[in-house]
Amino acid sequence: MPVAVRSGLLRDLWARGRRFLGCELAILGGAMTWVSERNLVAAISNAGGFGVLACGSMAPDALAAEIAGTRALTDRPFGVNLIVMHPALDELVSVCIAAGVSHVVLAGGLPPAQAVARLKAAGVKVMAFAPAVAIAKKLVRQGIDALVIEGHEAGGHVGPVSTSVLAQEILPEIREVPVFVAGGIGHGEMIAAYLLMGAAGVQMGTVFVCASESIAHPAFKQAFIRASARDAQVSVQVDPNFKVIPVRAIANAATQRFVETQHAVIARYRAGEIGFEEASLAIEHFWAGALRRAVIDGDVENGSLMAGQSVGMVRKIQPTATILAELVEQAEAALARLERHRLEVAVPG
Repeated sequence: MPVAVRSGLLRDLWARGRRFLGCELAILGGAMTWVSERNLVAAISNAGGFGVLACGSMAPDALAAEIAGTRALTDRPFGVNLIVMHPALDELVSVCIAAGVSHVVLAGGLPPAQAVARLKAAGVKVMAFAPAVAIAKKLVRQGIDALVIEGHEAGGHVGPVSTSVLAQEILPEIREVPVFVAGGIGHGEMIAAYLLMGAAGVQMGTVFVCASESIAHPAFKQAFIRASARDAQVSVQVDPNFKVIPVRAIANAATQRFVETQHAVIARYRAGEIGFEEASLAIEHFWAGALRRAVIDGDVENGSLMAGQSVGMVRKIQPTATILAELVEQAEAALARLERHRLEVAVPG
């Protein structure tokens, strides 16, 4: 059953986002590989939010099965997140169209014009990430139906600019399409703040990892519950000549070993033992399979614990509906305080 919204102001503030998503709460579930699968996605949608399947590196047949599996668990709207660098992107787009997916989020880079055109021609609403004002405007001109702005505080692959700065830069400039804010959001008061700034809604991922319906390994969930905000750190690059894609995750033994591996590989390169390409690949491949090791196998020391800085606000395992209800209650309380303050100022005691 969807979470109830009692505040008329909250309903008004995220009305545009709700209309766009077709659900009761303008809260997108962030697409987290291995975590955002059918069970969690359906739970978010059933509770009134908008679940988003993480396609990640899935093959087209696997994605088709996951969409069908999600439909078996919910009759409410949900979306699919596709990585634009996926070698089978065209086939994945075809799967989404054939399955009648209502919303597709294109992530991991600028969305190819052909993919956007095909999806829109099929009546699919297309969303994309905008890391800067100029890119946001370009995406709107390209025909993107809604934007997500995600800041440095987020988990997984991150950009260099904080969510609060991106919101200040982009929200006043983009009015043509709904804009959803993401990164570091773990409390309903922040949801209310971004809605008051003009956001159509928010996207949240880390807060749902410890949902009862999440299939993440118990050890993975406990790592989240124990962590503080400062534990969610961005991967370290020890040499500017050897690029490391910035990823935010909870620090563990593998984090330190990654730094040591970089030093060792670069030393071998400088000694002439290996070439630049071999050294670069050794560094790049260090984390291969590490996310699955942590999420599915529960190896929280050698796997990757991708998490946003909001992980410090994740304190227990509870149903998705309870998580969403708490967020709504917090947002409503924040808006009620604002309304009381406005009245007190208007009618001085």
